[in-house]
Amino acid sequence: MQTGITHLVLRRQGGELAAVLPKVKECGYDGLEVLLTDDGDITFETTEAELDQIRELFAQHDLVPMGMCPSVSNRGSLVTGQQADREQFQRVCLSAARACRRLGIDTVLIIPGGVTPGVPYDICYQRAVEGLKTLRPICDETGVNLAVEYVWNNMFLSPLEMRQCLDEVDHPNIGFYMDTGNCMSYGYAEQWIHILGKHIKKVHTKNFKRRPKWEWPSLLSDGDADWDAIMAALRYIGYDGPLISEMSGTWEEHAENARFTRGLYGG
Repeated sequence: MQTGITHLVLRRQGGELAAVLPKVKECGYDGLEVLLTDDGDITFETTEAELDQIRELFAQHDLVPMGMCPSVSNRGSLVTGQQADREQFQRVCLSAARACRRLGIDTVLIIPGGVTPGVPYDICYQRAVEGLKTLRPICDETGVNLAVEYVWNNMFLSPLEMRQCLDEVDHPNIGFYMDTGNCMSYGYAEQWIHILGKHIKKVHTKNFKRRPKWEWPSLLSDGDADWDAIMAALRYIGYDGPLISEMSGTWEEHAENARFTRGLYGG
């Protein structure tokens, strides 16, 4: 396994790649999950030559790009029933996957959409399945995984539903992006891992406190996640990819999270 952190939590502190990569290395991480944004290092307009420069920047700091998260203003949706939303979602996925292929990244995090008063659960589920099937050609072209993450949008509230969806989509490169914290609102991370099994392409590490009130601390060691059970589940399913922290905090806390993560797998 490897220890990583997502640019999502670092960019909020005001840093693009050239500024954050030296600090990421100093904190003890092996790599960084990058972002597709409207105005950052990687956008829809970024050229292959510019992507090569980004890959070289990682190499200069002895770091690896570990995944990509689209963080654009309009990600589109697979579930609204609007063709324009679906086409935008496909465009984002294609751009991200092509950039990943150039950068040597194997997985893009995707969020198909969620349940709303105007999009009932059953219709949302059906549209998500059919929409994910339309992404198969992107995976075939690029060889990059598109991995769905559960993000508190009232959809895929059960790991059984998530697994059923991916079984129906039935493509080896369309899978699940495990987040150890997000599923704590409706269950236990280790159970999600066992149930999703081979569908898991990448793992975000996160922790929460359930009581006395719902809190998101800054340290992975602080909260109700059962890390022994989580690591046992990951080993059981044969996952040996990176553990990518999505914890906000200071650089000192990021360094502590890197040390904690290495301790989880003996790195």
